[in-house]
Amino acid sequence: MDPIYLRLLNGVAGNYNILGHEKCESYLFFGAERALGYGVRASLYFIGLAYCFIGLSAITCRFFRSMENVAKQTRKVVERDPNTNLESIRYEKVWNYTIADITLLAFGTSFPQISLAIIDAFQNLGQMYAGGLGPGTLVGSAAFDLFPIHAVCVIIPKAGEMKKISDIGVWLVELFWSFWAYIWLYIILEVWTPNIVTLWEALLTVLQFGFLLIHAYAQDKRWPYLSLPFARSERPEEWVPEEAESYKKIINSWDECSEILQVSEDENRNIVDIFSIHSNLQTGNGYQNVANGEIAESSHEHIQKLIKFEESHVLSVWKQHFVDAFRLENPESRKLENASRRFSRILWQLLLIPWRFLFAFVPPYQIAHGWIAFICSLIFISGIAYVVTKLTDLISCTTGINSYVIAFTALAGGTSWPDLVASKIAAERQTTADSAIANIICSNSVNIYVGIGIPWLIDTAYNFIAFREPLRMENAAGLSFSLLVFFSTSVGCIGVLVLRRLTLGAELGGPRFWAWMTCIYLMFLWLIFVVLSSLRVSGLI
Repeated sequence: MDPIYLRLLNGVAGNYNILGHEKCESYLFFGAERALGYGVRASLYFIGLAYCFIGLSAITCRFFRSMENVAKQTRKVVERDPNTNLESIRYEKVWNYTIADITLLAFGTSFPQISLAIIDAFQNLGQMYAGGLGPGTLVGSAAFDLFPIHAVCVIIPKAGEMKKISDIGVWLVELFWSFWAYIWLYIILEVWTPNIVTLWEALLTVLQFGFLLIHAYAQDKRWPYLSLPFARSERPEEWVPEEAESYKKIINSWDECSEILQVSEDENRNIVDIFSIHSNLQTGNGYQNVANGEIAESSHEHIQKLIKFEESHVLSVWKQHFVDAFRLENPESRKLENASRRFSRILWQLLLIPWRFLFAFVPPYQIAHGWIAFICSLIFISGIAYVVTKLTDLISCTTGINSYVIAFTALAGGTSWPDLVASKIAAERQTTADSAIANIICSNSVNIYVGIGIPWLIDTAYNFIAFREPLRMENAAGLSFSLLVFFSTSVGCIGVLVLRRLTLGAELGGPRFWAWMTCIYLMFLWLIFVVLSSLRVSGLI
């Protein structure tokens, strides 16, 4: 009998994994898992991985709500007229528009990948070779951000609606640092110290994130000698501005606060994400949309009163989170006449119950301008990322698939879901393309400077102190090849955006035919990256 066939049969019995490699002794919860066949175990682990990605989707909505509150925080500025000696009071945002995009938005949405890489670094602490799961996921996530997310954003605007970048100077600065991040990574792995990462290289990688912030802020403020001579067109003040189709929020009672899952965007345009679970109440610092012809109370005194009212009812809101976690239907779903669609919503709610109950422990975003909810959301994301690393190791162990291949594909797509949601919301609800595209470009920079830089800094510092040895890369050639493929395909992606700007006048939207052609082209570039990178790290090319 064919020896390969015998090895696969033994794999079912527990001696070899699916691809006929050595026996996998690892397990997730119980040692009894090893008694199951590798095919069964791999299937269960894949299902668990998919459910973790659903959890990331569920926590994303709370993360965005808290981030909105943080970004909309204002401070009181008192100005005195030197001529009349009269004081005037105005309220300005604490966060700079550009810095909020790079830090709150890009860093926050990249946190699943960053936390996964840091966990992978701690698991490999004391080893001579760096873990491949973190860098592989971050490079794969960068490709997912640049190609599929750009593809989605291009077709999100309505037919004929065009959205362009208003501050082209800031975008060019962010684009430069994004491209330089991958050139820098290639220099470390192949040119400067091949297959080795030193402490100083890791430290310089992290410091460059600070240089990006300074350069982007200098461009936004048009500092002389540090900024590009590009004029800035009008841009919205709010991260999520008012929509064209306005509506009026009527607050009757805090007991009516409920979180609902919107599946159809056509039914309610104020919710744009199928996984979003939004409260019916707006925060005091948030925006208010009113029906045509009516006037909204927008004075800061009114806002402050509303904030105090909300904070006095925080416990009621928090209690309502737990009640809503077990609610299978809402007024919107009860109105559905389609029985199959209503039934599918109920099934989806049942699937979400464990996650919604767990995330109900995240405090309401009305507290401390949303900072506590923001931090708690990141903690939950880190916990899910830890489970994802364990499941990925087990999938690689039971199937024999290279961990880099899993990182480039499943992990990159799953952990990039917050990036996709953030860019989609920005592309749909903002009047310009700045935040949608900035989130993509800046997330790629954050992935390298922070997501790879900090884990390498942790491992190199430990190895330098404990062994006086640098950190070695086990599959540096495969990672370098992926960087070259990514860089080459990135030129094609940026090139088509520039071409759209020159011909159509906007990066996003436009005629549906050209929007869909751009979408297909970008997805094709992503497919090229995934296939070539996976074949390379698997040793097939």
